[in-house]
Amino acid sequence: MADEELVHKKCVPCKGLTQPLSRDAAEKFLRDVPGWDLEGGEIRRTFRFRNYYETVSFINAAAWIAHQEDHHPDISFSYRQCTVRLTTHAIRGLSENDFICAAKINRLLPADPSESSREP
Repeated sequence: MADEELVHKKCVPCKGLTQPLSRDAAEKFLRDVPGWDLEGGEIRRTFRFRNYYETVSFINAAAWIAHQEDHHPDISFSYRQCTVRLTTHAIRGLSENDFICAAKINRLLPADPSESSREP
């Protein structure tokens, strides 16, 4: 499944006996969300920016996506960077929802870093 397919999907609540993705399944989804790393039962990515304003603006946009999807990441930040961590708390592991949100968050910035105001 390509990033393009993930961004057009909508997160759905995990119900009943929903199981977390296996490591193999998570690694397959990971290929479709460039820049994200798989660590334990979550995926994470650190984004870097030129200044505090850009950092907070990005966080607000990511929060809007999370609200629309009703799937909420853990976000930590400092002056010029933020780290977004996604996992599905209800199942204590990863679900397709995490990768949907990661794909949509990736779309907040240009794919080509030369088009972005982020530092390399």
